This record gives sequence, C-alpha cells and structure tokens, in this order.
Amino acid sequence: KDKKLRRQQQQQQQLLEQQEYLQQRQRCVSPVVVGDESIMAPKAHGSSNTPVQQILRWGCDQIVADRICNFNRHYAEYSGYFLTTTFLKELQRVQSVMKFYDSNSGRPLFVAPRNRSMDDFLIESRNHGWLSFRNEEVVWDNVRILADGEAVSIDGTHLGHDIPDADGSRYTINIVSIAGRAI
Repeated sequence: KDKKLRRQQQQQQQLLEQQEYLQQRQRCVSPVVVGDESIMAPKAHGSSNTPVQQILRWGCDQIVADRICNFNRHYAEYSGYFLTTTFLKELQRVQSVMKFYDSNSGRPLFVAPRNRSMDDFLIESRNHGWLSFRNEEVVWDNVRILADGEAVSIDGTHLGHDIPDADGSRYTINIVSIAGRAI
C-alpha cells in the first residue's frame, strides 16, 4: 500500500515537473522539434541500436559515454567534464564553427557558435558546466526535445536537457554524447 502511494506521488511529481517545463517552453519562442517518448524505448543497446563509437573525439571516455548515451535518462557527466578533455585545445584551431556529432550514429547534432561569438559560447558553457547550445545551433533534423525537457537524438542517444533562461531555450549537453565522428 505504501509503495503504491509512493509511486502515485512520484508520478504526480513528474507530471507537475512536466507541466512546469511546458509552461517555461511556452514563454520561449523557438523552432523546437518535440519528440515522442518512443524515441527512447529499449533497443538492441539500451536506448540505441548500437554502442558508442570505438574512438570518440577529444579523448572522451568510451565507457562513461556509453553509460550516459544509452543506459541513462536523467544523469550527466560531472560538471566541467568538457574542461578535462582536449576540446578547448581543438576549439582554438577552429576558424568559424565546430560541428558536434552523435557519439552513437555519427549524425550531426549541433553547430556552434551561431549568432554569437565563440567567447560567448564558451563563457555560457563554463558558467553552466556543460556545453550550452541555443536554438540556432541545433540540427533539428536529428535532435528532439521530449515533454520533460530531455534532449535526445533521433537514434535514441541521451544528450542532456533544455534548461530555458531569460534568453530562451538553453540545451546543456554532455560532451560524451556529442563526441562522435561524422559518418
């Protein structure tokens, strides 16, 4: 009886959180492509059909990446993880924008920076502890936002979450989820 009551309370709490998120979303004008929960249904390898690529960009840990990308819906790499990789060093060599690819499928997911400077992109990412993207930096053909704000790829890769602020949607994304190589 207590378990049933706790489960009902948890479901009510999740519903309230989803409603709150949707209210925040309505305040944001954006081209968000909403995805159905079925994208993250169990597949051959967790929420994806394949494990992460053997060699990820920026020296990202494959085991951590596979756990976060394919066997996780709510958790993240630790805050600031991207600062411990070779990402910043490689970013210095970029002339205009950098492309970020799904660690499972290799599909393009983000292109940054767009409509802001590289410094602004990095400052926002450092401030939040995860790479932070805006709407115009999302490749909407391959990214979906679920009702609770979870950002996922169309291949079932957990990417991170939409945490809107005064400037609109802000997608805080695990670098291990977007460290793939282009297919």
